[in-house]
Amino acid sequence: MSADWVLHVDLDQFIAAVEVARRPELRGRPVVVGGTGDPTERGVVSTASYEARTYGIRSGMPLRVAARRCPDAVFLPVDAPVYREVSGRFMDTLRRFPVVVEPLGWDEAFVGARTDDPEALAAGIRAAVWEETGLRCSVGIGDNRLRAKLATGFAKPTAPGGPPAGQAFRLTRDNWAAVMAERPTDALWGIGAKTARKLAAAGIGTVAQLAAADPEELAARFGPVMGPWYRLLAHGAGDAEVTAAPHVARSHSRETTFQHDLVDRAEIERHVAELARRVARDVADEGRPAVRVTVKVRLAPFLTHTHSVTLPAPTSDEGEITRAALTALERFERDRPVRLLGVRAEFGDG
Repeated sequence: MSADWVLHVDLDQFIAAVEVARRPELRGRPVVVGGTGDPTERGVVSTASYEARTYGIRSGMPLRVAARRCPDAVFLPVDAPVYREVSGRFMDTLRRFPVVVEPLGWDEAFVGARTDDPEALAAGIRAAVWEETGLRCSVGIGDNRLRAKLATGFAKPTAPGGPPAGQAFRLTRDNWAAVMAERPTDALWGIGAKTARKLAAAGIGTVAQLAAADPEELAARFGPVMGPWYRLLAHGAGDAEVTAAPHVARSHSRETTFQHDLVDRAEIERHVAELARRVARDVADEGRPAVRVTVKVRLAPFLTHTHSVTLPAPTSDEGEITRAALTALERFERDRPVRLLGVRAEFGDG
């Protein structure tokens, strides 16, 4: 009998894989994509091939650090228009199946399906994606979104003891405890390293221990909402609904990394104002007013801080957004050189 399933489809090493598909001679070599592709300039890693990851290179790492870890890596610049085009073909391929597709980003999506053989569906999706894009994808199969998302990690070719590329993994109520119980709490989707450290300080180190924790004690330590929610995650609880509603942006942002540190306050203000104006144009194009403006400042050597200003009223006015950004900038200390500036405008829930 057919049943409802959630599949999580994730393109493997997406950006790096796109670049290798464009340059087959790079296959098997450590490839790092980020910034202008010049590791002597400031910039961060957007993605790294599996070969590069064996050197400890990860997304968000400064390019210069990546170059030190793997001097023989091939560094390439980010080419966003190409990635968007490939992403579009990926999503269109998924929609050819009798399923509901909910994109999560360029390279991943939830798929809702009624089928009696989810593994066969996953195999069909993988084959179609390969044929249309030349890219491999991993598929997690679950009885809800949480389990499907986590299952994808076990389907990855780099998963410890995991399958080779081109296979799927099923994670449901039936095998949840066997697969997850002894794993650390940050193996759960929704619990990061910081929360895991706090849980460990409370004597909770594994998923099984979190599942068995007292809800009232968790609420007292982590708050009445988050504490019990962490326990639900440990039980594998989650929403099973997949919606085809189009993705609605929650914010628009712009940022710039400077090749030389900024120390002049007037120059910093000029850059923030220009970023704010660009964000305001994005907001106007979106056709929805912003309710909050956040400024991000990365100080030398690599400390990042943010400050936000709530707008008096929702607006897409360039002047209002720029003034709010400059007001947020005033809340930062002026004692260190600046290597990155960013401005983000957030939309309301409505």
